[in-house]
Amino acid sequence: MSVKKRPVSPRQKMINLMYIVLMAMLALNVSSDVLKGFTMIGESLKRTTGNAMKENQALYADFAEAMKGNPAKVKPWYDKAMEVKRMSDSLYNFAGELRMAIAREADGKDADPDNLQNKEDLEGSNRVMLAPARGKGKQLFDAINSFRNRILALVTDPRQKAIIASNLSTDVPRNENTVGKNWQQYMFEEMPSVAAVTMLAKLQSDVRKAENEVVHTLLANIDLKDIRVNQLNAYVSAEATTLYPGEQFRSKIFMAAVDTTQRPEIYVNGRRIAADGSYNFTVGGPGQYSFSGYILMPNAAGDVIRRNFTQKYNVIAPPTGATVAADLMNVLYAGFDNPISVTAAGGNAGVHLTMTGGSLVQRGPGKYTARPAKVGEHVTFTVSGTVNGKAQNMGQFTFQVRKLPDPTAFIQVGADRFRGGRIAKGSIIGAHGLGAAIDDGLLNIPFRVLSFETVFADRMGNFRPEPSAGANFTENQRNLMRELRRGQRFYISKVRAIGPDGIARNLNGSLEVIVN
Repeated sequence: MSVKKRPVSPRQKMINLMYIVLMAMLALNVSSDVLKGFTMIGESLKRTTGNAMKENQALYADFAEAMKGNPAKVKPWYDKAMEVKRMSDSLYNFAGELRMAIAREADGKDADPDNLQNKEDLEGSNRVMLAPARGKGKQLFDAINSFRNRILALVTDPRQKAIIASNLSTDVPRNENTVGKNWQQYMFEEMPSVAAVTMLAKLQSDVRKAENEVVHTLLANIDLKDIRVNQLNAYVSAEATTLYPGEQFRSKIFMAAVDTTQRPEIYVNGRRIAADGSYNFTVGGPGQYSFSGYILMPNAAGDVIRRNFTQKYNVIAPPTGATVAADLMNVLYAGFDNPISVTAAGGNAGVHLTMTGGSLVQRGPGKYTARPAKVGEHVTFTVSGTVNGKAQNMGQFTFQVRKLPDPTAFIQVGADRFRGGRIAKGSIIGAHGLGAAIDDGLLNIPFRVLSFETVFADRMGNFRPEPSAGANFTENQRNLMRELRRGQRFYISKVRAIGPDGIARNLNGSLEVIVN
C-alpha cells in the first residue's frame, strides 16, 4: 500500500524558503572587524617573513665566502645548509601555491592572496584543502611533519628544538569540537578564505624562522663570525664533582665552538696546562673547594679573546647508609607488583630489606617487587645490613600508596592498538573486541574488559545502543558494522574494566570509529 505525500501550501513553502535563507545569512555573518584583523595580521606576517628571508640570504652569502676561503673545512656544513635551503624553499613555495589557489577560488583568476576581496568566502579553503581525492590538506600535513622532523635532526639546542617543534606542530587539540577531526579538517573546514591564507602565511613565516635558526647554528660551527660569538664562554667538564678522600678529580677545560685548527692557551691557578684541556689532581679531606683560571683564544679577526672560569667541587666522607627507590616514580600502587631498587654503600651483599603494609619479593641483587595492600595508606621499607663488621639499621623510607590510574580502551587490530579514528571496514569487522591497558611509557599494565556498549545511528538519525557483556563484539554489533558505508561512524562507550589490583572501574570518554 503506497503512502501519498501530503501537499504543502504556498504559505508553508514560503516559510521554509525564508528559514533556509536566514540560516545561510547566519552562517555567513562574519564580522567585518574580524576579517579586517586577519588582513592586518597577514601584512605583519609578510613583513616578518621578508626580514627573515633577507637575513637568510646574508647567511648563505657568508657560507659562500667561507667556501672560497677554506672548502675542505666548510663543505660539510655548506652541504647541510644547502639541504636546509632546498627543504625550506619547497615547503614555503607549496604553502604559497595553496594561498594562491584559495584566493582564486574566492576572487577568480586575477586574485591576490594578500588583498582578498571576498574575505568571508567559506568554500575556497574547503575545495582546495578538503575536497575528496584532490584536496591538498593531507599533502600539506605530511610535508610539514617531514620538514619539522628533518630540521629538528640538525638542531642540538633544546630551547631551539622546543620553539621549532611548537611552531610547526600538527597536533589537534582534544576537545568536544575536534572529536573525529584530523589536522586538515581542524585547520581549514568552514574557514573564511582570508583566515586560511593568513594561516598559510604564518606557516611560511615559521618555515623561514626555522631555516634561520638552523643556518645560524651551522654557520657557527665553522667560524666565530656569527654574532652569537658574543656568548662564547669557557667551561669545565668534570667526570664528578662529589668525591671521597683519596679519589682523583678528572676534568676537561674547554671553550665552546673552538676551531680544532686553533689551539687555546689554558691557565689554572696561574699555571698553563696542556692545550687539550686535561686537568687532574688528587683531592684531600671532606669539604667544599674550587679552582679557577682562564682561556686565551684568537678569533676569526685575529683578536685574542679571554674567558675566565671557576669550578666548584665537594669532597664527602664515605657513606654508611642505603637508598630505596621506586623504579616507576615516588609512589607505589596498591594491588600491583611495583619494582623497587635498593642501593647500599659498599655494595648490596648482606643487605636485607623489609616492608610494612604489604608483601615484598626479592627478584635479584638489590631488586624487589613490592605489593602494597591498601590505597591511601603509607608503606615503610627498612634497610639493614653489615657495615665494617657491625650490624646496622641503614635507613627507613616511606612511600605513598595510590590506586592504579584508569586504563585506556582500544581495539586490538592485529599487533596494533586502535584508539579511534579512521579504519578499514574489514579490519574493524575482523577484530575480536576491546582491550584496555595503561601504556603511557612509564607503566605497561593490561586490564580485562568486563563490558561495553556500541552506539550506531540508523538512517532516521536515531541512535541505537548495543551492549556487550564481555570483551568481544556481539553478533548484533558485527552485523551493524557490516551495514556501515564509507565515512559513517559509530561510538564505543560505557567501558568497564578490571585491573591486576582487582578493582573494577568505569572508563571515561568514548572511542569513535570511522569506516574507510
